[in-house]
Amino acid sequence: MSRLCVNVDHVATLREARKTVEPDPLEAAALCEKAGVAGITIHLREDRRHIQDRDLEELRARVTTMLNLEMAATDEMVGIALRRRPDQVTLVPEKREEVTTEGGLDAAGHEGVLKEAIAALQGAGIPVSLFIDPVPDQIEASSRVGAQLVELHTGRYANASGDDVLADGGRGAERELRALVEEAAHAQSLGLVVNAGHGLNYDNVVAVAAIEGMHELNIGHSIISRAVIVGIERAVREMLELVADGTAQGPLTL
Repeated sequence: MSRLCVNVDHVATLREARKTVEPDPLEAAALCEKAGVAGITIHLREDRRHIQDRDLEELRARVTTMLNLEMAATDEMVGIALRRRPDQVTLVPEKREEVTTEGGLDAAGHEGVLKEAIAALQGAGIPVSLFIDPVPDQIEASSRVGAQLVELHTGRYANASGDDVLADGGRGAERELRALVEEAAHAQSLGLVVNAGHGLNYDNVVAVAAIEGMHELNIGHSIISRAVIVGIERAVREMLELVADGTAQGPLTL
């Protein structure tokens, strides 16, 4: 069954809009765990636009499931991870001008830097995942640099409309879903554990959860948005039900 990890960055985004103490990502994380998630994800960005160093420290002390730290592959961030010891690190691309992460990490173009960061983190017993686009060269590069996991970027799938008709008569969403299915299988054939995330919501998650071998889904914005209306425990439970439906329907083949 695919596991669900909830990203609580957007709780911190709301807090930082007023530079106050609420809402508290720690409280949100505790409610998510109470609702049954497998883990909590946070992104400590270099500009500290939402999650702060104190959040990482407090969450590391209080999270009882699994703490996944998204971060850039910089010396500063590697040093922070080695001190705080999250249960998992996911290396992601980062640009200060972006609103949110816009695409996958170019593992193929930065193998040297990634090998060094991965060796340091895994040497300390911290599993490392790479957030990458679902394309063959990035899957293969992730294997070469020594990552244990990959998180497939699902943004193209999430943004594609089922009504988009391609030149060949196919559908945009179907094409992007096929890429996820094929590259998930490709990654697993190389011994990589497969996660997925970005843009997944209550309308599109079932098909991704149904992909054969899908280990973990990282979802934040849609759950926190839903929680504003119905509360975070209900929002998480609704997503858990959809992930379970997808797993029950799988394995997905196209």
